[in-house]
Formats: sequence, C-alpha cells, structure tokens
Amino acid sequence: MSRIDAKFAELNAAGKKAFVAYVMAGDPDYDKGLEIVKGLPAAGVDIIELGLPFTDPMADGITIQLAGQRALAGGQNLQKTLQYARELRKTDDTTPIVLMGYYNPIYSCGVDTFLAQAKDAGVDGLIIVDLPPEEDDELCIPAQAAGINFIRLATPTTDDKRLPKVLQNTSGFVYYVSVNGITGTASAQAGVVAPEVARIKSQTDLPVIVGFGIKTPDAAQDIAAISDGAVVGSAIVEKIGAGESVADVLAFVKSLADGAHRA
Repeated sequence: MSRIDAKFAELNAAGKKAFVAYVMAGDPDYDKGLEIVKGLPAAGVDIIELGLPFTDPMADGITIQLAGQRALAGGQNLQKTLQYARELRKTDDTTPIVLMGYYNPIYSCGVDTFLAQAKDAGVDGLIIVDLPPEEDDELCIPAQAAGINFIRLATPTTDDKRLPKVLQNTSGFVYYVSVNGITGTASAQAGVVAPEVARIKSQTDLPVIVGFGIKTPDAAQDIAAISDGAVVGSAIVEKIGAGESVADVLAFVKSLADGAHRA
C-alpha cells in the first residue's frame, strides 16, 4: 500500500475528506519554500503537491507562472526539488508527496535515473500534465513499476469515450480539473462539479479529488463535500508571491484544510 493509499484509508476511517495543497518548490526562494513545505502537515495538509518549476508551463495561470519564474531565478531545479522531499522525510514518513509539472525536466534527467532518485527521496506520486495516456510507456508504466503512483487529470472535456483511456493506468487518485482553461482563473462550482465527480466515480474505485478554482475555506468545504477531497494551489501561491510570512501562509493553509475537513 502506497502512502497515498494509506492516507485515503486513514481519512475514510475517520470520515474525513482530503485536503491537498500545491506549492511551487523553491518559491519564493529555496529556504523559505522548504520551511513552508515542512509546515504543511501540521497545518492540516493531507497530501503535498510540489510544483516542478519549468520555463514553459502551458497549463498554468499567471500566479503559478510567476512562482515558477521566481523559483528558477533562485536556482531551483529538479534535484533541489527532490531534496525538498528528502528533507521532509527526515521528520515525516507518512504525508504523501506528489510532484506536479511537465515532462521535460524528467526527460532531461533520464526516466530511470529520475525514478530511482524520486523513490529514494520519498516521492509517492507524479502528475505530469503534458503526457497523455497515449504516452504511458514513456513514464507512467515505468513509474508504476518503480512503486510511484501516476495520477491522471480528468477535465470537463473528458467525455465518456475518453474517460476509460484516462483511467486505465491511473493510480493513487484521479485529479478532476473543475474548470476549463488554466489554473487560478475561474471559480469551481460544486453544483456543476458534483455530477462530473459522480460520473468518474462510476468508472473507478479510485478517490476523486477536485482542483482549480478553489480559493476560500468555504469553497474547499463545498467541493470536498461532493468529492473525496479538494486541492488548493493558486490561492496559496498568491500569498507566497505577495511576500507574506511563513506563519501567515501556513495559517491560511490551515483555514483551507479546516474547511475541507468540515465537509
């Protein structure tokens, strides 16, 4: 059982939904970014999504783009991001860590080398937004063989014909993107999202968590109530980009986690 499977089993036993937080590794700089990441579990985060900074983040809105630029300017790279995982694992062996980003840095590292390093660092899952199911042999299948979950995105445009293809090699959980377009723009609406989550859940036993467009504790609660959990990224990254203190960022994260856990 992976850390992700164990976390959802633990949450189910407690009658709770998952709260997932996304932050860009190395934002606003290596040390402050690491301090934030290490504080996330105590703030109520069930699963940590660590963004891999990349020069051409096509699925990301301006907030995440700017975070990636800050991280890259500070020298953040794939190896330093894996070091974040190693540092967290020194004090926390249970909170799942999922790397989210694009394939290019992994390809440049070499798939086999990357997977060995990621597994050794304590990484549990990957969300690679520019690798469709047709490319599963590239990274998805090798990752699963290495014991790392490969988490797929489903979107409002993933119709009934496409959905089985999206689900076929997915593990850990399914990430439902609640709005069309890039991150950090429109707001998620529980009434619109609920039937889509139900449709996906009718096709898989995996948990379905919902991200994009969740910006407040109340929104986190509303979305978690109709799914297996809520993801917040841009709203947290915005606070980091505004220069708020680690304590203030983590207090905001806790308010979001409390919202999701009320569902």
